[in-house]
Amino acid sequence: MINAAIFDMDGLLVDSEPHWRAMERVVFATVGLHLTDDECKQTTGLPIPDVIHYWFARAPWTEEAAAGRTHQDLANAITDGVHERIANLAEPMPGAIDALQFFTDRGIPTAIASASPMSLIEVVVNRLGIRPLLTLWHSATLEARNKPAPDVYLGTARKLNVLPATCITFEDSGNGLKSAYAAGMHTVAVPAEFEYNDPKFTIADRIIPSLTAFSADLFETFLVNK
Repeated sequence: MINAAIFDMDGLLVDSEPHWRAMERVVFATVGLHLTDDECKQTTGLPIPDVIHYWFARAPWTEEAAAGRTHQDLANAITDGVHERIANLAEPMPGAIDALQFFTDRGIPTAIASASPMSLIEVVVNRLGIRPLLTLWHSATLEARNKPAPDVYLGTARKLNVLPATCITFEDSGNGLKSAYAAGMHTVAVPAEFEYNDPKFTIADRIIPSLTAFSADLFETFLVNK
């Protein structure tokens, strides 16, 4: 039985990853780190504080370049810029609205479980106009650990008052998939084209190229076997 459908947000429901990468490049350039778009893709799915640590470990900038800004200051600058870009520019990913509507039409509660802060989740919900299609949304920043730990998915299940094993989840990143998998949920991976064949997605129950590929027939397979 499937009692809830839980969706990641960035890169899964909303086409936000290009906006994250754009702001990362802008902010990192201010400390002398000039990244390409492809280099930014290496950290897809990581919480922004982890992105900061990832690049500082590989190409540390000086205190002079940082001009008194902490790692948290840089993370805040990226997040604030993304808030503005998404509020004005972001569009839904192909099939995202239809996937939410699919579960809503069947009376199955839907939720967002995101690594992003609640403030950004609210921006996306409003930008996409999906409030009527969601039962609730939850941020991993309110849990003890962010993805790839299972906390946000377990917390979302608790808020929905359902067992994790009765949830179907949709994730586009490797870390997000690890999170849902560790929570003991049914998993559908929806990787971006540039990493579709990456073996990190093989732990998913199903792998599809886009939410447009999600169908009633695919859903039925979760009702008979995992």
